[in-house]
Amino acid sequence: MELDLQITARNLKLPNYVRDAIHKKAEKLDKFYDRIMRCRVVVEVPHKHKKEGLLYNVRIDMKVPGAELVVKREPNEDLEIAVRDAFYAARRQLEDFVRKQRQDVKRHEEPPRAVITSLFPEKGYGFLTTIDNREIYFHKNSVLNHEFKKLKTGMEVRFVEESGEKGPQASTVTVI
Repeated sequence: MELDLQITARNLKLPNYVRDAIHKKAEKLDKFYDRIMRCRVVVEVPHKHKKEGLLYNVRIDMKVPGAELVVKREPNEDLEIAVRDAFYAARRQLEDFVRKQRQDVKRHEEPPRAVITSLFPEKGYGFLTTIDNREIYFHKNSVLNHEFKKLKTGMEVRFVEESGEKGPQASTVTVI
């Protein structure tokens, strides 16, 4: 393991099996992303609670190229669970960091475009024609920002389609 791992225990004597578990979990992080330069794990018991008993805090600081990732979870009464949850959160942060580094950001597909072809303002509805020449019904309540009164035939819009009682309809319509 190339990883520079430092384990610190505050206000408690850390059992060897917990130290071993931390080493194994840190090795897994290092296998997932081998460019972690330093990993500090601090396990502490901040103070004793008369009602709640001992609570364990686990904090993980990871130094990676260009950033420092910090994980601090809610305290837990079970030391093993506190360690497990902290390393799970560290893995998630590392995954997000790698995704951003690769510029592999989730992209949401834009809603399709259409043109308003018919309007019936007095009745509160209209029709859109899509790029593939389908006709989609829309109601004035589906137009965002209460802009139904501003609509004109020929305007380009984005819409979200759903199945209506009499065929396809737009659940939302946004003027472009």
